[in-house]
Amino acid sequence: MTVPLPRRLMAEGIGSAMLFATVIGSGIMAERLAGGNVAIALLGNTMATGAILFVLITMLGPVSGAHLNPAVSAVAAWRGDLRGRDALLYVLTQITCGILGVWLAHLMFGVPIVQFSTHSRTGFGQWTGEAVATFGLILTIIGTVRHRPDWVPASVALYITAAFWFTSSTSFANPAITIARSLSDSFAGISPGDIVPFILAQTAGAFTGALTGTALFGVNSAAQSSPRA
Repeated sequence: MTVPLPRRLMAEGIGSAMLFATVIGSGIMAERLAGGNVAIALLGNTMATGAILFVLITMLGPVSGAHLNPAVSAVAAWRGDLRGRDALLYVLTQITCGILGVWLAHLMFGVPIVQFSTHSRTGFGQWTGEAVATFGLILTIIGTVRHRPDWVPASVALYITAAFWFTSSTSFANPAITIARSLSDSFAGISPGDIVPFILAQTAGAFTGALTGTALFGVNSAAQSSPRA
């Protein structure tokens, strides 16, 4: 039975808020505790993000698919696994509630709630990193949903954990979180002026991943099971 749209949107909203709050909150915490050691700060940020992804996908996947990512919702719509109107509402919910999650993290850590990042993330290398990160995420989702659906939470969480370290951009791989992170002048932030190239790279990576996944794994219907991060 299909889960009613309001419940699916609630799941996407809660999941996006919790994920984005974790990314920003763990970034702030890691930076404060790392004593200037960027590698240690990134490690803390990575571990928290991978852990919360596993929890959220396990918990919310049966409700909405736990996309938590406009690139994933767009690919799901393109593959016929999600209605176009529903995908649009997913994306709006992910962005809106994700921003609320960022503000919640600011509130918890006693920093100004409304702020803009001054952290520059630009250049061909970083754009390539975002394309690769998003390509790998979509390929991971399609392949795991096709062959090992029970492993999707672990596969996505582990992929993002790895991609934090093997991509030059530290793997945003998510247009909504790219927008939200521009509203945090913290370790995890991105300058608003750098958003558009990141999202273009993510879009290119997502649809290249979708085409590759279809060619490699074939077509299957995974209406509510195409996540994630």
